[in-house]
Amino acid sequence: MPEPVDAVEMRTALAGLRRTSGLPVAFGGLLSDARHARIGELDGARTGALRGLVISAGSGLGGKAIALARPCAVTDYPTSRHISHEYDTAVAAEGLRSVVAVPVVVRRTVRGVLYGALRTPVSLGDRTFDAAVAAARDVEQALAVRDEVRELLALTREQAAAGPGAAPGAWEDVREAHRELRALAPRVADPALRDELLAVCGRLASASGARATPAAAVEVRLAPREVDVVACVAAGATNAAAARQLGLRPETVKGYLRSAMRKLGAHTRLEAVVAARRAGLLP
Repeated sequence: MPEPVDAVEMRTALAGLRRTSGLPVAFGGLLSDARHARIGELDGARTGALRGLVISAGSGLGGKAIALARPCAVTDYPTSRHISHEYDTAVAAEGLRSVVAVPVVVRRTVRGVLYGALRTPVSLGDRTFDAAVAAARDVEQALAVRDEVRELLALTREQAAAGPGAAPGAWEDVREAHRELRALAPRVADPALRDELLAVCGRLASASGARATPAAAVEVRLAPREVDVVACVAAGATNAAAARQLGLRPETVKGYLRSAMRKLGAHTRLEAVVAARRAGLLP
């Protein structure tokens, strides 16, 4: 069963935090509601004491980071006067002393918390602090992409169902949503969500009714990135603009476009867009 983004991306971020900072322990989790986060991922832990721990806003170091929406750190967790001590038993079981907690914030809302820790009471330097913040930013970006994808999916399901009978303005919205979804797909870590995204893109493309014949669709097979580039071109993007949208180099975009045009039998950018729509590759 595919793992959700909070497992995949959090685990990746924690491994990256340990690698870049040298911290022996990293752990974290996302909020289940506005005030509680559940520690679901551990990296470098010797025990399972921290797994499943529910952190309340304002409680302990992580709860303080959640409440203040900013990173917090202590040099010696058990003796710190700057935090409450509801979680001392679990922290002691793992032998943690110096700890940093960084909130995961998306659109000004705290969505989770990420920790890095040492088993000795020493002050954490700027490099360690920066690594923890960078790891949290990686999770934030993954969640932001997931949110954007889900919003677009919700908007496009009804539009796709309307098909070619939709008003002209609404159909332009479908085409723009298709382009945005295609551009986001490579950044989605959750396999189930990515598959759903691409399936909706396929329905958007076929809903236009522009396909000439079933045979025509079979004859034209573009690589995913070739479709992405042609979709950007259809929206009026230059090679440079398409490169920015897709996270590619302009030379790479040019290469994909050239290849797509050859497969589509097109001599101009406009001909490529028209041919792609006739083949059912674009809405």
